[in-house]
Amino acid sequence: MIDYQYITIGEIVAADYRASDVFKKHGIDFCCGGHITIAEACNGNLQCEEDIKSQLDSLSEKENTSMTNYNEWSIGFLADYIQNTHHAFVRREIPVLLEYLEKIAQVHGENHPELPEVFRQFEASTEALTEHMKREEVVLFPAVKRMESAQQLDVSFEKQGFGSVNNPIHQMLQEHDKEGERFRKIAELTNQYNIPADACNTYLVALSKLKAFEEDLHKHIHLENNILFPKAIALEKSVLSYNC
Repeated sequence: MIDYQYITIGEIVAADYRASDVFKKHGIDFCCGGHITIAEACNGNLQCEEDIKSQLDSLSEKENTSMTNYNEWSIGFLADYIQNTHHAFVRREIPVLLEYLEKIAQVHGENHPELPEVFRQFEASTEALTEHMKREEVVLFPAVKRMESAQQLDVSFEKQGFGSVNNPIHQMLQEHDKEGERFRKIAELTNQYNIPADACNTYLVALSKLKAFEEDLHKHIHLENNILFPKAIALEKSVLSYNC
């Protein structure tokens, strides 16, 4: 049995992504909010704690044959995976969703006054995410790969121009929190992506794709916050300690 007293939610999901479904059922943020324990997330609700721990224990008893263990990947490979899978997904979906959300806001906005705000929130998110991903791809990911290469080749490693890797990571974490909050607002505005009775096909597709976008973003942020970033910080300490 796992001792959940000190392990964080992010660490639990990093070890077995199936656990994310358990936390989702209880409305607990496992990506941006993954730095806290189950007890802290349940805020004194002992029944909540016991329910979650029981469900997690049930998962651990089942063989995990279909889920990828991202923790076992090299940090450079993980960075490439995030860029080629999640960054590519975001860039591919942005123009489609902007078109659909703008259209349903214009057509259904009178009966659903929340839709123009949903469009504005998503538009702001796309601008922020586009810049965020670009900085990761130009600054953070290449730095991570250089550190990994230095360690593998057993050669000296020079500090980055931005100083410690903690500096860009701190900024990325703050930006993740902002987008997490923005999508909580979008989910609230759409009643958790509920399809209204008067929705046309475009409305249905727009909300379905928007929900899928949020779900992918959760996994995207989880892989960075709970696996890539901690590995990068540990790798930097290891490489710089070796150089000394």
